[in-house]
Amino acid sequence: MHDATPETLLVDELPAARRCLRVACVTETYPPEVNGVAMTIARVVEGLHRRQHSVQLVRPRQPARGQAGNAGDIDEVLTRGLPIPRYPQLRMGMPSRRELVRLWSLQRPDVVHVATEGPLGWSAVQAARHLRLPTSSDFRTNFHAYSRHYGVAWLQRPILAWLRKFHNATGATMVPTRALERELSAQGFQRLAVVARGVDTERFDPQRRDPALRQEWGASDTSLVVLCVGRLAAEKNLLLAVEAFEALAPRHGDARLVFVGDGPLREELARRCPRAFFAGRRDGLDLAAHYASADLFLFPSLTETFGNVTPEAMASGLPVLAFDDAAAAALIRSGHNGVLVPCGDPSEYVRTAVALAASAELRRAIAAQARSTALTLGWDRILDQFESVLDSVMAHGPVRKTRPAAALPRTA
Repeated sequence: MHDATPETLLVDELPAARRCLRVACVTETYPPEVNGVAMTIARVVEGLHRRQHSVQLVRPRQPARGQAGNAGDIDEVLTRGLPIPRYPQLRMGMPSRRELVRLWSLQRPDVVHVATEGPLGWSAVQAARHLRLPTSSDFRTNFHAYSRHYGVAWLQRPILAWLRKFHNATGATMVPTRALERELSAQGFQRLAVVARGVDTERFDPQRRDPALRQEWGASDTSLVVLCVGRLAAEKNLLLAVEAFEALAPRHGDARLVFVGDGPLREELARRCPRAFFAGRRDGLDLAAHYASADLFLFPSLTETFGNVTPEAMASGLPVLAFDDAAAAALIRSGHNGVLVPCGDPSEYVRTAVALAASAELRRAIAAQARSTALTLGWDRILDQFESVLDSVMAHGPVRKTRPAAALPRTA
């Protein structure tokens, strides 16, 4: 037996190298647009870049941003877009199949990830199928559930059928929770993989509490500030938050209800609750300060696929009151690091809000545990899961129309 050379020792002791991929990420929303989908896909794109993958970002052109650029390995490709009705600050991608076929014929990616289910996303799925490229997708928004909030409940089944067709044309559909995986599987969605969501616990931190900001809201150090963050729209069930606040307010004369976000429901909310403060859209450290400067977080939505505001509020040291659904159901142990109410029980939601408002000691105990839970939700673990699904998609190859469902790694 001969002695190992220094070269042999060096090679043997190095960890296995991660394969660097060429990933095309297609999304119809991206910062500076402020919404959960934009923020999440941005963290994924940035994370893949840091891990030395070559990332091509395909998105609609946004008035708020300049021209396409190339920051390191993130090559931005801009497509046509139109404002979304009732949300002019957001863009919707236009059909672009031909352009994407041309682009990916010249710069062939190893895998295509489609983050949104609009016209641009469907064009990406079609173009990838034409070029026989492996494709993954995200189930991001319960559009089919939204329909009942806009007087078009009859569209719920057709929208669900469209989403099923969209996602079943890809090699894997990433969903954020086991509960959503079970729900979609029962509806005929195939090749589902659970990939959780992370939270930036350095940005969202209780230490960002700002007394001056509370003064802007008309709140003192001892006032109870109740916070809601997100799009001000019917599907968010925000009138229930107003009802809960009005129920607890008589016992807390200087209590304040603060809405962070904007949307078509703002005027009605202001009319229903004249005492509410509307902070508008916020992002970055400014958003983090708004979270940390509140005392109780109300999240009454029942239409979320996940709800990024839940872990953001928890990371900010807030007790969260939510229905037993989506991210709240996955992350909260009721009474320990948050409080859950059975879905579809608005009266119990209001009663629980009143009880939480009445006990500062209980809120402090829950807030501490919420922060501890959030510290376990780092993005590195989420990116590991994301890469695992991409590897599986590439191993199985492009989806054929008659291909049966294939098992995917259960990554969360």
